[in-house]
Amino acid sequence: MLAHATGAALAGVEARLVDVEVHLGGGLPTISAVGLPDASVREGLDRIRVALAQSGFDPPRHRVVVNLAPAELPKQGAGLDLPIAAAILTAGRQIPPLGNDGVVLAGELGLDGRVRPVRGALPVALAARAAGRGRLVVPAEMADEAAVVEGLEVIGVSQLSDLLALACGALSPTRAPELAARLAREIESGDEPDLADVRGQASARRAIEVAAAGGHHLLLIGPPGCGKTMLARRLPGILPPLTPDEALEATAVWSAAGLSRGLITRRPFRAPHHGVSAPGLVGGGARPRPGEVSLASGGVLFLDELAEFRRDALEAMRQPLEDGEVVVRRVHGAYRFPARFALVAAMNPCPCGYLGDRAARCTCSPGDVRRYLAKLSGPLLDRFDVVVDVPRLRVDELAAARPGEPSSAVRRRVAAARRVQESRQARGGPPCNARLSPRDLERYASLSAGAGASLAAVAQVQGLSARGFDRVRRVARTLADLDGELNVLAAHVVEAARFRAYGPLAPASPGASY
Repeated sequence: MLAHATGAALAGVEARLVDVEVHLGGGLPTISAVGLPDASVREGLDRIRVALAQSGFDPPRHRVVVNLAPAELPKQGAGLDLPIAAAILTAGRQIPPLGNDGVVLAGELGLDGRVRPVRGALPVALAARAAGRGRLVVPAEMADEAAVVEGLEVIGVSQLSDLLALACGALSPTRAPELAARLAREIESGDEPDLADVRGQASARRAIEVAAAGGHHLLLIGPPGCGKTMLARRLPGILPPLTPDEALEATAVWSAAGLSRGLITRRPFRAPHHGVSAPGLVGGGARPRPGEVSLASGGVLFLDELAEFRRDALEAMRQPLEDGEVVVRRVHGAYRFPARFALVAAMNPCPCGYLGDRAARCTCSPGDVRRYLAKLSGPLLDRFDVVVDVPRLRVDELAAARPGEPSSAVRRRVAAARRVQESRQARGGPPCNARLSPRDLERYASLSAGAGASLAAVAQVQGLSARGFDRVRRVARTLADLDGELNVLAAHVVEAARFRAYGPLAPASPGASY
């Protein structure tokens, strides 16, 4: 007897449908699989045999051959347990056909017949919809995550025996709340860290607002205890809510990494330790998994103590910062991970942290400072659009300072600036100013006569690289959007140039082209 079912295999953060063919023939009662199954798939065959018996079904008494097509695609993970079991039951006429042309199944089986969660429910749902399939069967714990994909009927099962009820039409699909409404409600919950907690630091607050409004990368430099981390952790709270597409992309990444059991409704904030490896930061490994830059996609990646990170890890991040994605190449193909995030980094100006501090004396020699700053390459620093010094305030200054403006007020200005950008760049342009290409800058970042002269003078004085020149224009465009100006004015160029002065990093700052 021959039967079919459809499963899915993860390839990075994407899922690819797998045609599961099962043949029951003569010979000893064994189960074998072909089609590049990995160890977890092959071990699943023994789990399936026991799960069938424990669920009240008759285990196959014939030789079973399982073919997983396409044969050239490596099959990894335990998510193929459920479709293989369904095909075996259909071939043995123990359950009616499930409608193989329109049904996709994914799930791991326990020895007692329970259906356990697996990675990648949302990528599997997206692949099923893209292939024109109308129904997805997943473990019950994953049904809510998969059900956010519109146009797809998602049914959750808890036991292998539920397949019989499914074939008889006795199971109801999972209903998920409308995606856009969920995202809109989430931003009003009000439990994000609030900028009102930050006293003083007017220049740093301005820098964070500009970074949020244009999606720019931000570097905070200052002594220990000045509030760099406090400021960075409040950036997600002033960003506009995730769009439905961004929420689906972020959830797909987290689901593929095995970190999520539901829809990501808030912009991610990732803060890896400075000991993270290059694959941990940008993704990869023997079985490619998303790294921190992909887990932060749609949100913020915060690198505290930037100069303490491994240099190879930081250098590996340069290309994702430009391209917005990570490509990991292996023998069997390329794996693509999204990496559209806002980078926020914080660092001390020297090894002891007190260079230029008003209250504490720096104990570092000039050589110590040079070696410390040399850990950061010029090309990496050149990718920060906004660099700001964060001074340490004295106790009396903190006591006298009034509470800062709340995040809700800043978020309204940021959202208004983002709407301007989306409206202006709707015809094929990027959604935020940080991603404007040189051609886009000519179209969308028109300079007044005074602004053009100011930009030329800034480029001469600061020795801007070609990349730095464009980044000043992008930040100036954001400043104009915050001010409601159609064209970029000279004042915007001057302020944008101040954000690239590099402060204590001036000796190590990029000058020529890289």
